[in-house]
Amino acid sequence: MDITREQIDHLAELSDFKLEEAEKESLRGDLENIIKYISELDSLDTEGIEPTYQVFEMENVWREDEILPQDADREKLLKTAPAFHGKEGVEDYQIKVPKVL
Repeated sequence: MDITREQIDHLAELSDFKLEEAEKESLRGDLENIIKYISELDSLDTEGIEPTYQVFEMENVWREDEILPQDADREKLLKTAPAFHGKEGVEDYQIKVPKVL
C-alpha cells in the first residue's frame, strides 16, 4: 500500500505534529514498511482457529463480604475532621471542605 503525502499531512495534523520535509518522507517509508509487514498476516491460514481474546487465564476471585467491628465510631471519626477558614469542619454529620472549582 502506498502512503500519500496528503495522508502524512493529515496524520501530522491529527497528531498535532510539526514535521520537516525529511521527517515526512521518512515517516512515509516507515509506515509503508509497517503496513507491508502486517499485511503478511493475510497469507496465514486461520481456518478453524478460534480468535484469542485473552492470552492468559482469568477468573474472578470471590470472598464473603463481612462487616467487622471497628475501633472508631462515627462521632470519633467526625471529630478528626479539620476546621478550615476558622469554621468547624463538620455539619450535619458531613465533613465540610472548601469549594474547589
